Amino acid sequence: MEKLGIYVHIPFCIKKCSYCDFISYEQKYDMVKSYVQALLEEIRQEAKKFKENIIDTIYIGGGTPSSIDSKYIIEILEELYKNFKIQEDAEITIEVNPGTVEKEKLQDYKKVKINRISIGLQSTNNEILGQIGRIHNYEKFIETYKLIREVGFNNVNIDLMLALPKQTVEILEESVKKVIDLQPEHISLYSLILEEGTGLYKKYNQGKITLPEDDTERKMYWNTKKILEGAGYIHYEISNFAKKGYFSKHNMNCWKQKQYIGFGVAAHSFINNVRTSNTIKLEDYIKSKNKEEIKKIEEKLNEEDLMKEYMILGLRKIEGVSIQEFKTKFIKNPLYEFRNELNKLVEQGMIEIDTDSIKLTNKGLDFANIVWEEFI
Repeated sequence: MEKLGIYVHIPFCIKKCSYCDFISYEQKYDMVKSYVQALLEEIRQEAKKFKENIIDTIYIGGGTPSSIDSKYIIEILEELYKNFKIQEDAEITIEVNPGTVEKEKLQDYKKVKINRISIGLQSTNNEILGQIGRIHNYEKFIETYKLIREVGFNNVNIDLMLALPKQTVEILEESVKKVIDLQPEHISLYSLILEEGTGLYKKYNQGKITLPEDDTERKMYWNTKKILEGAGYIHYEISNFAKKGYFSKHNMNCWKQKQYIGFGVAAHSFINNVRTSNTIKLEDYIKSKNKEEIKKIEEKLNEEDLMKEYMILGLRKIEGVSIQEFKTKFIKNPLYEFRNELNKLVEQGMIEIDTDSIKLTNKGLDFANIVWEEFI
């Protein structure tokens, strides 16, 4: 049986960041208890379908999972352990925001075998943090990071963002160097995307904020890449850098088109080539007794769809798509199946092909969206 990943969505936030378009809810903590009970019921119902599968990754995201009482995180993980076969060395991640954990909460995470922490920092510049609606400052982040290390977590990711309001190449470089000094095992670097409906989107359209030009954004990316690689971090995916042995297994499984189950409001699943999603309405999710009622099919992928998606996901990785792995999975040769698309991209200097890989060039990294469009 194929191994599966699990994603658990905790949609509660103290305050929604001004760039965030994820399904999350401010100050609805009076609903946490009933939400977790509904989530536990979904786990019990869904687990019946997957008695023989081994779970190799669990990812608890949000929202801000660390903003709810740790007793609920314990309940969720204990229910997963009770109902699924969890691999002994499974990667179990929880997202944490600075200022939302204390020592006891982190110790509780340890007790239920959470072994990877992902901290949302975004910037070390307090003015920029205020601009994007973060509830913490850099000093609070340092307190949180020290606590995480003190409790004994030795697999930590730190999120950074580029192309933020008032951010310059120099300001980002300062943030990157401060983070490197802390020696996290993993660093994620995301470029700001203005999503319609967010607070930042509205401010931008009203002329209240300005953002770095595209050329500056690209300079930020390449400068950061150079600094991180110089510090020993391996650039293994467009937005991710890690020390050797610390690639995110959860993310790698997604980029390799592995199957996963999503639990909670707005959670997605990918099973047997079918992608489903749960309702985005918190009240509906909580009230439903039969959790099948709150799921809808987003898409059913045929073989052609799967091959195209496999190319798009695989080209996110710096090592690219393995030709041999593609052949093993689909019993087809990608060099033949996508000969027109690949020839065009090679001529444009977007990709390079060697004996067993198809991967982005440096130019392709800058224009990845154009590359992916060839497989849509």
